[in-house]
Amino acid sequence: MLSAKTTNKSIFKSTINRIVGYIVLFTVVIMFSACNKDNGGDAEPKETYDPTPYDLKIPQGFPDMNIPEDNPMTVEGVKLGRRLFYDPILSGDKTQACADCHAPEFSFTDHGKRFSEGINGTKGRRNAMAVINVGWMPKLFWDGSRDSLEDQALEPVPNPDEMHLAWTDAANRLNSHPEYPDLFFNAFGTRDIDSMLVVKAIAQFERTMISSNSKWDRYLAGEAELSAAESRGFEIFFSEKGDCFHCHSTILFTDNLFHNNGLDSVFNNDKGLYEVTGDDDDIGKFKTPTLRNLVFTAPYMHDGRFETLREVIDFYSEGVKYSPTIDPLMKKVDQGGVQLDEGQKNDLIAFLKTLTDSTFVNNPDYANPFTNE
Repeated sequence: MLSAKTTNKSIFKSTINRIVGYIVLFTVVIMFSACNKDNGGDAEPKETYDPTPYDLKIPQGFPDMNIPEDNPMTVEGVKLGRRLFYDPILSGDKTQACADCHAPEFSFTDHGKRFSEGINGTKGRRNAMAVINVGWMPKLFWDGSRDSLEDQALEPVPNPDEMHLAWTDAANRLNSHPEYPDLFFNAFGTRDIDSMLVVKAIAQFERTMISSNSKWDRYLAGEAELSAAESRGFEIFFSEKGDCFHCHSTILFTDNLFHNNGLDSVFNNDKGLYEVTGDDDDIGKFKTPTLRNLVFTAPYMHDGRFETLREVIDFYSEGVKYSPTIDPLMKKVDQGGVQLDEGQKNDLIAFLKTLTDSTFVNNPDYANPFTNE
């Protein structure tokens, strides 16, 4: 017979062997499971969010563009923003898109209308500004009430005088759409669409809308010559004779500031920047618009009061009115303006037309994507 000591030793050894066997089996199962997942197996593969950085070309002579860190530009984001810009899905009755007030053939303005109309036929009180080189604008709208393109794009959709759709309803439409959730995933890595992602996409598209191929640009590059009339107009523009350069001297042809340029002696219906700041010194001040592509963007001024360039120049020549907040740059207000003769007015118009960039308004990258589908 075996001793009790020997028996206990055998039992202990058998128990240890079983425990080791369980550990080995458990390890093999875990490793097999992991390998099975790595090789596909029955597990659902994770989607890859891998957007393509957008290579934004800054024209020679233009300043660097300030792009928000939380909205880097991607090919997918720009594509999505372009689609949203043209899609009436963001309006209450699905009849109006951003492009309806910012048409490409008119340098993205509401051509011919003093005041744009919303989906209910309601007219606003200001002229639609051109969406051109807006990536360099630190303030948006005539009164500077928005600080970024993303912030600006939040306004028109819920505005009852414009697209008249609550952002929650707009988001629900996009989330239930057969294509938009995938497009948002490609652009932002999520299918949970909200207003901030919508405006980020639109802002990305708008930053690509750069105009830099006018005759004036080609002249600066040594690729074109100005005519005699254009050269005389250039001298008027960039001298005290015309006084245009004070507010429009940069490559963007706007200083991106706010001025009371003498349109009225009293401002009752629209007080401009004052309505944002509440500062009496800002009454009658409005944002300086770019002069690029003026031939496409009539009517002119914040209220579209002038239908032609000639009317604008007549105003600055002999129609300027004094008010307490008139800009000091309007040095000849006492005589009604800069007092140009007929020949000088014609020469100035000839120069302003050199700022026309037909390639911008015909750029297929900015065109309605739905017409090509």
